[in-house]
Amino acid sequence: MPQPETVFDVADFFRVFGDSTRIGILYALSSAEMCGCDICALLNMTQSAVSHQLRILKQARLVRHRREGKIIYFRLDDEHINKILSLGIKHAAE
Repeated sequence: MPQPETVFDVADFFRVFGDSTRIGILYALSSAEMCGCDICALLNMTQSAVSHQLRILKQARLVRHRREGKIIYFRLDDEHINKILSLGIKHAAE
């Protein structure tokens, strides 16, 4: 068995996947880096709502960002996130 701290961290990691808005953002970022305004337009959401979800995704280390002038671009933190998301989508489609 893994250590209790590890089990807690894994449970916390998967908790973040429990929101359909966050899944939508992750799915959008799985194909390309995007700025916040593009995510808002794609998901038909307000900037405030998207910003809130992006903050949660950044804290969970699922998304990273970079600033270019006034624009902030977001992308998945690493390829593992893309694989986990893909597996979840395949599982749900079965």
